[in-house]
Amino acid sequence: MEKVQRMTREHGVVIFSKSTCCLSYAVSILFQDLGVIPYVCEIDHESDGKEMEKALIRMGVNSSFMFPAIFIGGLLVGSTNEVMSLHLQGSLIKLIKPYMSNLKSN
Repeated sequence: MEKVQRMTREHGVVIFSKSTCCLSYAVSILFQDLGVIPYVCEIDHESDGKEMEKALIRMGVNSSFMFPAIFIGGLLVGSTNEVMSLHLQGSLIKLIKPYMSNLKSN
């Protein structure tokens, strides 16, 4: 659990995923379009991926809709549906603003 918590503390926007998850790719592109480079951890490529998966569940990730699991500012936001809802409501930008690149062109 420490590894997962450390990743969420050290990186502003973290996407926990599996390499086969197309929704993770779509969310990553959304963040990039908004000026944030998310840290993507594909747990199926991690030697302790099963333990990381258990840690995510203990942190509140829904085991039925596990991936992608998205954290912003160290807090669990949810999965693709929650991120897209926040974006459509205009709330996502407020959450990611501290992590937006100054290099984003308009």
